[in-house]
Amino acid sequence: MAIALPATAMADSDVKTTFQSSREWRPSIDNRADAVMVYGVGGNPSDNSKRISFEDRVDSWKQRGYTVHFMTGIAWGEYQDYFTGKWDGRWHLDEGQVTQRGDTIWHGHMVPYIVPSQNFLNYLKERHIKRVIDAGIDAIFMEEPEFWARGGYSDSFKKEWKDYYGFDWRPQHESPENTYLSNKLKYHLYYRALNEIFTFAKEYGKTKGMDVKCYVPTHSLVNYSQWQIVSPEASLASLPCVDGYIAQVWTGTSREPNYYNGVARERVFETAYLEYGSMESMTAPTGRKMFFLTDPIEDRAKDWDDYKRNYQATFVAQLLYPNIADYEVMPWPERIYEGLYKVSAASDSMARIPRFYSTQMQVMINALNSMPLSANRVSGSNGISVLMSNSLMFQRFPLHEGYDDPQLANFYGQAIPFIKRGVPVRTAHIENLAYPGTLADTKVLLMTYANMKPLDPEAHTHLAEWVKKGGVLVFSGSDKDPFQSVREWWNTGDNSYPTPSAHLFGLMDIPADAPAGEYKYGKGTVCVIRTDPKDYILNPGGDADFVSAVERLYSRNAKAGKLMYKNNFHLERGAYNVVAVVDESVSNGGYELRGKLIDLFDPNLPVVNYKRVSPGEQSLTLDIDRLESRRPQVLASASRVSHEEIGKKSYSYVAKSPAETHNVSRVLLPRQPKSVKIGGKECLDASRWDKWSKTYLAEFENSPEGVDVRFEW
Repeated sequence: MAIALPATAMADSDVKTTFQSSREWRPSIDNRADAVMVYGVGGNPSDNSKRISFEDRVDSWKQRGYTVHFMTGIAWGEYQDYFTGKWDGRWHLDEGQVTQRGDTIWHGHMVPYIVPSQNFLNYLKERHIKRVIDAGIDAIFMEEPEFWARGGYSDSFKKEWKDYYGFDWRPQHESPENTYLSNKLKYHLYYRALNEIFTFAKEYGKTKGMDVKCYVPTHSLVNYSQWQIVSPEASLASLPCVDGYIAQVWTGTSREPNYYNGVARERVFETAYLEYGSMESMTAPTGRKMFFLTDPIEDRAKDWDDYKRNYQATFVAQLLYPNIADYEVMPWPERIYEGLYKVSAASDSMARIPRFYSTQMQVMINALNSMPLSANRVSGSNGISVLMSNSLMFQRFPLHEGYDDPQLANFYGQAIPFIKRGVPVRTAHIENLAYPGTLADTKVLLMTYANMKPLDPEAHTHLAEWVKKGGVLVFSGSDKDPFQSVREWWNTGDNSYPTPSAHLFGLMDIPADAPAGEYKYGKGTVCVIRTDPKDYILNPGGDADFVSAVERLYSRNAKAGKLMYKNNFHLERGAYNVVAVVDESVSNGGYELRGKLIDLFDPNLPVVNYKRVSPGEQSLTLDIDRLESRRPQVLASASRVSHEEIGKKSYSYVAKSPAETHNVSRVLLPRQPKSVKIGGKECLDASRWDKWSKTYLAEFENSPEGVDVRFEW
């Protein structure tokens, strides 16, 4: 029989898995993560269901044992009472982001993307933040601080410009300098907004005796730069009021096409790997908490096979960062479990999530509940990093003087050639160079100023010191893009450098207009390549000389050993094997795993002694022989297990998962069971016992109320 056992909420610091929902608790969406982020005091703009009060939604999840947090948008949301004047008697729809044509950029009906004025921030504090804290919630997630690069023409933005710069607004389309200034302001406005909101939340929380934690769910710097959106990103990590982030990476961001070998197409795994990496490196030196997000579907209407295939790619990409073990397991379970999507790409028939996919998905998210941190490294030659800056977002729109960076090719041009050769390239943020750990594991640093500019000279001091101590810097760039000459610190005041690289080179006794070649500085080396990195991937075979140079510098100058090439990535995390095999690579062979393996991407959870992963595919398996304990335990399951009890000749637990889904569980036992009771009913089936692995395969219909499972031997 089904039994209902109470669960207890956990401390915020112990939350490992979470999800966001604008809905009240319902049996069909009860995925049993540690916490739920209840979305919006007024709900979600894309959710047209009947509203219930925010407090009632919060209470419905608390009654089911969830730790309850709060999420809402900082750049958009259900804030119609502000825009229509119900809050302060004044109309505020003119505070939306506006394009050159005079069009407001909308997120939904009566929901514009916002120019975050001081008045709007006061509204958020009074109408939303106070109400959330008054409801007893002590963790606030303000998501997606986004200012579209094509925006910047509204009267409200012009006012902010005058206040910030002290002179009248200048149209961004008229010059590179105006574009740069416009985007710096957009960047500042959301930096200010989050600083003010979070500082207020923490101070107000203290008046209630609460220690309020504040987080920023945000797309990666890679994605925002590619999608032409400006956001504060790495700079927020220095704010004392920011406790952490959610890396909003999923199929929708990672399927954005990029170039390699002259071909533009989706490369979901490779892009996701770089997206998660840019988020991990953004916070790793600061010690802030980071949740990685994956989504079993995405915003765009596709078919279930498309969703499943790309979910696996992004899921494995996130697991290749072994120092991150906190996860947002899904956004919007209401659309995942209850939404209707195409049954295949060639069909117009719509259906809810297939049972086999919901089973697989729940096995995967329950693996996240136990996914360990690991000191292991991804297989391959480590120590190559690509330098990034928030200013990647400043040069994307509009085009000036005919200079284009298609699909962020100047960034991908440095990274994709090595990922395609199985080299686990990492990223480093120029804003974090003051932290000692930023380049601690980097042997060769790849950089360019063709797509970004340093926001202050201090970064160059740190780079020069790193090279002096033995680092190898590879600078690719013609320094001819139109943003080289914008009025900035390198050409104003006491500085008169023609380009930012000239200042960097000067610190290392290298000529300002250094021709291509290698230069020694201290114990280190600077290699100058006078080619913009986009040319490495826009042209077939264009990366050959670049890769050859890095290979030589890696072994000879950095003394890091031979640069190994392969077509795969493999990481061991505890008993888990995480594998991805890339196509367009050095070989077409598959990656082979051997052991006592449970295939976690197969909803039947088979135990196999051999697994082959082909190019373009990913795999997650659990090796039973690497388990730390041989005690009776559920090794993999499409439900979450609690209330475990181990007797001399018995093992029991309660399994919970959403209604209308199917459970498959692989359970480790000391010997073949004599009795298997599920929901109080005897269900023993000798054919489900696997003698080799000493596991029993249990199956039953899931229930959020809990299903009692008991084994006896």
